[in-house]
Amino acid sequence: MSGGMPGGPPGVMSFGKTKARIYMEATTGVTFKDVAGIDEAVDELKEIVEFLKTPNKFRRLGGRIPKGVLLVGPPGTGKTLLARAVAGEAGVPFFSLSGSEFVEMFVGVGAARVRDLFQQAAAKAPAIIFIDELDAIGKSR
Repeated sequence: MSGGMPGGPPGVMSFGKTKARIYMEATTGVTFKDVAGIDEAVDELKEIVEFLKTPNKFRRLGGRIPKGVLLVGPPGTGKTLLARAVAGEAGVPFFSLSGSEFVEMFVGVGAARVRDLFQQAAAKAPAIIFIDELDAIGKSR
């Protein structure tokens, strides 16, 4: 199957594929200079940027990059901008997806999207995966 059913709408069988938007450094154009008012968070994330830029330097010293960072705060406080700035500063691909896109009416589709997103990011590693509105996943049953 090539992504659609004969005679059906295009993409009808591609519901497991992620709709993640991929941003590269050249297209994000966002740096820490664009982020204002959250200096403490920027300072913490600069260490991660340095590791992404020169991982061998840190590995020789026994350093390990964290597997994830959780940005918490009310809407409109700059979490997405900050994540894009990390990708822009480090020059790594930025994968962005809303948590609500993982919630589907078909069983297993959300899990397939998560797997697809991480496979795409692994192929472009090192990369940043940003899942916005994570609280939309599993909030109620």
